Amino acid sequence: MLITPAYAQAAAGGDANSMLMSLLPFALIFVIMYFLILRPQQKKIRDHQELVKNIRRGDTVVTSGGLVGKVTKVVDDDQIEFEISDGVRVRQMRQMISGVRAKGEPAKEKSEAKDESSAS
Repeated sequence: MLITPAYAQAAAGGDANSMLMSLLPFALIFVIMYFLILRPQQKKIRDHQELVKNIRRGDTVVTSGGLVGKVTKVVDDDQIEFEISDGVRVRQMRQMISGVRAKGEPAKEKSEAKDESSAS
């Protein structure tokens, strides 16, 4: 026989401490992956959602396809309309916007416009 009886008996007896120590590297790998991969990815997603939510008329946006244009109209919560050239307007899903290059001024309220004209 190749295995001695003393060696076979020692291998069969496993306690809870050795099992915990064998699972510890997997738990450590998961914690490291959480802090290096999952958490930054979640932050990036939150930042993109905030960026998309705050798009206003007059902003210069870049789409995920590489088009650059100026927002002319916010259609609804899902779509915007932007102008990529004189007279060429395109509707785009908000989620497909990859970045905002220049922030435009928000549209003035009618009461603010009256106040400014009367102050002049």
